[in-house]
Amino acid sequence: MKKITLTKKIRLTSVQIIVLAYFTAALLGTILFSLPIFHREGVEMSIVDAFFTSVSAISVTGLTVVNTTETFNTAGTILLAIYLQFGGIGIMTLGTFIWIVMGRKIGLKERQLIMIDQNRTNLSGLVKLMKIVLGMAFTIEVVGGFILGTYFLRYYSTWYEAYYYGFFHALSAYTNAGFDIFGDSLLSYSHDYFVQAVMIILLVLGAIGFPVLIEVREYLITKQNKRNFRFSLYTKLTTTTFFLLLVLGAIGILILENHHFLNGLTWHEKFFYSLFNSVTARNGGFSTMDVSLFMPHTLFFISLLMIVGASPSSVGGGIRTTTFAVVILTLFTFTKGRKEVRVFKRRLDDEDILRSFVVFSAASVLLGTSIILLDAFEGGSFSLMEVIFEVSSAFGTTGLSMGITSSLSDAGKLLITALMFIGRIGLLSLLFIFKREGPKAKITYPSEKIIIG
Repeated sequence: MKKITLTKKIRLTSVQIIVLAYFTAALLGTILFSLPIFHREGVEMSIVDAFFTSVSAISVTGLTVVNTTETFNTAGTILLAIYLQFGGIGIMTLGTFIWIVMGRKIGLKERQLIMIDQNRTNLSGLVKLMKIVLGMAFTIEVVGGFILGTYFLRYYSTWYEAYYYGFFHALSAYTNAGFDIFGDSLLSYSHDYFVQAVMIILLVLGAIGFPVLIEVREYLITKQNKRNFRFSLYTKLTTTTFFLLLVLGAIGILILENHHFLNGLTWHEKFFYSLFNSVTARNGGFSTMDVSLFMPHTLFFISLLMIVGASPSSVGGGIRTTTFAVVILTLFTFTKGRKEVRVFKRRLDDEDILRSFVVFSAASVLLGTSIILLDAFEGGSFSLMEVIFEVSSAFGTTGLSMGITSSLSDAGKLLITALMFIGRIGLLSLLFIFKREGPKAKITYPSEKIIIG
C-alpha cells in the first residue's frame, strides 16, 4: 500500500510574525536575565521575576519586581540597555539595520513586517524610513548621553561612572523605559532642574512619535532650501493633542495637589513637580517623588493620562493620542449634529473613526477586566486605587507605580506582564491576530433601526 502523509502548512500573517518575534525575544530575555553571570554576587531571580523583567524591558515599561541596581551587575545593565533599545526602536527597525549590514535584500515580506512593527499604512519608502529612524534615535541618545554624562561629572568621582550613568539614562529616557540604575529613580535629582529638563526633552522626543520627528526634519530641510512644506493631518492632530494633554496634565496636577503635596512649596518646585509628573505619566516612568503621596483623585487623573499614553509609531503604549483625539472629535461632532468629523480643514476617514472606537472600546473592556482580576488575585491586599494605578501603568507601558509591583503574587505579576506586552504591540495588532479574511457575503440583509442609549 502507498503511504499517505498529510501535512498542513501553517501560514502566519505579518502581525502574527511580529507578535511572535516580540514574544520570542521576551522568552530569550527570561533565560538571560535569570543567568547568574548578569547578577550581583549572591542574587537569584525566579523565572516569573525574570520573565517580568524581560517583558518590562522589551515593552519599555519600567515596572520592576526587583531593584535594578541591587540585582544586576555591569553586564546585566548592558543586557538591559540592549533590550531597551530593541523594545524602544522596534525589533524590525534594528532587524532592517542588520539585514542592510549583511547585504541582504529587503523583500516584500520584510517590508510588510516593518510596516506592521512601525504602525505604518503603506509600503513605500520603508527602508529609507528605517535608516532615518535609526539615525535620529542614535543621534538623540548619544547627544543626550554626552550632555547628562558631562553634567554628572559634578556628582561622580570618575568620568567612567558619570558617562555610564549618563548614557544609560539618556537611552532609558528616549525609549521612555523608565528603568534607572540610581536606585531611587530621579528622587535624588528632585531639585536639580537641569537634569529634569534634559530628561523631559528626551521623554517628549521619544513619545511624540517617529513620523512627527521625520516631518519636522523634512520641514527644516525644505525651509533651508526655501521650498514650501505642508505638515500632514496626522502630525498636526497628534502633536496638538500631545502637547495639549501635557499642558492640561500639568495644570490639573497643580490644581489638584496645590493644597496637599504641593502646599508650602516654592513656585518653581510646584512647576517642576507638576510638569515632570505630567510628562512622565505619558510613558516616561521616571519619578522625582513618591507618587503614592498624591491624593487619590490626582492618582486617578494620572491613571487616565497613562491610559491615553503616547503618540502612534512612538516608543510608548496606551490607546495613543490620535485615538483619544478622534473619539473626542467624534463626540463633539455628534453633539453639533454634523455628519462628518472635521479637523484642520480635513475630513477624517470613516475607517479611522471606526478603528479609534474599536481601540477605545477594547481598551475599556481590557482595563476593566484586568482591574477586577488583579484585585481578586491579590485578595484585597492593596487598595483599589493602587490596583487601578498599576494596571493603567502597565497598559500604558509607563512604569510608574505606587510601590506594589514587587509585592504582587505570581498570578498578579503574570497579569501585569500580559498588559505590558499588549501595550507594546498595540491593541489593534492584538485584534488583528485573530482577524480572518472570510468569503464575501452572497446575501445582503435589509437594515433595521434599533434603540440606542
